[in-house]
Amino acid sequence: MDATAKSTLTATQTALLAELRRIASADYLCIDAADIAPFCTDWRGRYTGEPLCVVQPANTDEVAAVVRACAAAGVPMVPQGGNTGLCGGATPMGGEVLISLRRLNRIRSVDAENNALTAEAGCTLHAVQEAACAIHRLFPLSLASEGSATLGGNLSTNAGGVQVLRYGNARELTLGLEVVLPDGRIWNGLRALRKDNTGYDLKHLFIGAEGTLGLITAATVKLFPRPGAVATAWVAVPGPAAAVALLGYLRDLVDDALTAFELIDQNSLALVLRHIPGTRNPLRTGHPDAWQVLVEFSGHDELTQRLENALRGAIENGQALDAILAKSEAQRQALWALREHISAAQKNEGVSIKHDIALPVSRIDEFIRRANIALRGHSSDIRIVCFGHVGDGNLHYNLSKVDSQSNENFIAQSPVLNKIVYDLVSALGGSISAEHGLGQLKCHAVLQYKSQTEMDLMRVVKTAFDPRGLMNPGKLLPAVN
Repeated sequence: MDATAKSTLTATQTALLAELRRIASADYLCIDAADIAPFCTDWRGRYTGEPLCVVQPANTDEVAAVVRACAAAGVPMVPQGGNTGLCGGATPMGGEVLISLRRLNRIRSVDAENNALTAEAGCTLHAVQEAACAIHRLFPLSLASEGSATLGGNLSTNAGGVQVLRYGNARELTLGLEVVLPDGRIWNGLRALRKDNTGYDLKHLFIGAEGTLGLITAATVKLFPRPGAVATAWVAVPGPAAAVALLGYLRDLVDDALTAFELIDQNSLALVLRHIPGTRNPLRTGHPDAWQVLVEFSGHDELTQRLENALRGAIENGQALDAILAKSEAQRQALWALREHISAAQKNEGVSIKHDIALPVSRIDEFIRRANIALRGHSSDIRIVCFGHVGDGNLHYNLSKVDSQSNENFIAQSPVLNKIVYDLVSALGGSISAEHGLGQLKCHAVLQYKSQTEMDLMRVVKTAFDPRGLMNPGKLLPAVN
């Protein structure tokens, strides 16, 4: 914040800054433009806003004190974790107090016998995974940004990741929450129970709410036995229909030993090979029009042999064209790098129109065929980058043009292109947001695809928790005109 801006602060804002400085100390209250800049722009560089300040409380009591001070001043708040979101949900719009939860980064407890772990919201997913590993357990929520994405942020969008097929998304992995409510009260719901039928299960209101009902400060999550063996393969398939058939074939063979099934088109692979050093195409044989699938089995049997036999059968029945199995952990990591670097590789070529969508698995091929035809009818030189967690129906369907100058004009057509995609998703029984949330990007679009009754119920919940609309305004739920 420059000198001119400081001089225009109201008395209420000046008093609030003084109170926040008292709560968190001057070291953890940022008001200068250079200091707040890293918090103000989303990962994609698409949304930028200027908050009144950035405050970094150290614990739940400090978060509660910050919220009480903001509520008393009538100043809106934006919670932020690792700032890895793709829909602008944690990006300020202007004038709010941005509450960064990164300092809430402690593992509070681990319980191997109960297969549970309690961690604060600012812990990265990697840190939670490592804490589970230390007691020979698995925390299965895993995604490309896990080194910087935080537990609280992923709960706020009900993140999925690559192992939803076996373990479920963030909602299924959560036993209890600690939440600071919009009036500054603390709800301690950190119960490590699988069964607790004593009324409304309140935690589910906050999971997926994108910080609009309260600030998640800690969570108790489920752990699982670590698999004794993992087998991974990269498979070329004729197309999405064959990939869905292969998915069914493998699930029939091994049931929940199939823990990951990722679909990757040729454009996605080409971007990674072009922009990510050290990557290479695992299959040297020529299948220029093939799609790729990354398959992983986890368990305690002779999984590599089982996967090899299964893929041999898939090639014989035409569901696969070629395959290679990882023979070492290094090879396994190299295969996963091809999948996990797609978003970073695409970012290197500029802004794209991203669609994080969910479909019934049985409609994936139909969606891709019909959407490709409709979009290419609108723009013949469009580049479609399609990949995702096809095992649970979650596709990342991204649009851009190769030429950067043409791409700027193309991005301006987002409303028209979004409507083509979203209308088809809705017609096929899908959802316009699978795991990234609505944020700023989709909070108005959702009005076209949810019933009036659903929107009314969501507003009733919002009003009950946050009647003054101070929690992350302009995200998830558009204001009523």
